[in-house]
Amino acid sequence: MGFSADDLSRDLFLNGALEILQPRTGYRAGVDPVLLAATVPAFAGDSVLELGCGGGVASLCLAARVPGVTLTGIELQADYADLARRNATANGVPMEVHCADLRHLPDAVLQQNFNHVIANPPYYLRKHGTAATDAGRETALAEQTPLADWIAVATRRLKPKGFLSVIQDAERLPELLAAMDDRLGGVKILPLSPRNGRPAQLAIIQARKGARAAPQLLAPIILHEGDAHDGDRESYTPQIRAVLRKGAALALNGVNTK
Repeated sequence: MGFSADDLSRDLFLNGALEILQPRTGYRAGVDPVLLAATVPAFAGDSVLELGCGGGVASLCLAARVPGVTLTGIELQADYADLARRNATANGVPMEVHCADLRHLPDAVLQQNFNHVIANPPYYLRKHGTAATDAGRETALAEQTPLADWIAVATRRLKPKGFLSVIQDAERLPELLAAMDDRLGGVKILPLSPRNGRPAQLAIIQARKGARAAPQLLAPIILHEGDAHDGDRESYTPQIRAVLRKGAALALNGVNTK
């Protein structure tokens, strides 16, 4: 059926470089997919597969920073897959979007391998917490497909020396790392801390197919200035503000080289 016009809002990303349609009451992309896109070491001509692309925000942010990438998205929910297509068209970015379960990819995707696979899998196990009342939001936030399946599918679809980039809740790092077999190496873990002195709540994990380098736990990135929230104002650090407003890269320890 798709979302009706009344169901949607128009939201600006990257200081207006992207105009994104999002459901008013369903899953709404925040800063997480923007941060994920900023870490992807892509170049013009690279192919990118996004698993669970939602409305396409991560892929479109990447394309805004690196024109000329070839984008493919997989999205389980038909309404959101349609939204990703609409967002890509509205922003003048070619993107092929398939409505499919990532465990049962269409032949057109199975016949390809990609320079990059990116993903923002659901953070929460449904045995914890209360389910969202909106079905789309619940599917986006609460895990239905095991995290290990996301990693296995991503690994199979990568070209040799291709990069996997994932953003995930920091508490699930052990599970995510355990899902990576010896086909992936050179793992880099970038903790994202809300404020100075606070534990990281999110992490971006990047690995390379066929790499043999030792894993690295990088210094944390601080998202907000100050030690505590002190009012309703933007408090992002200059580094994060550059990512969110200007589409700047967030290189993982110089990994943005081929």
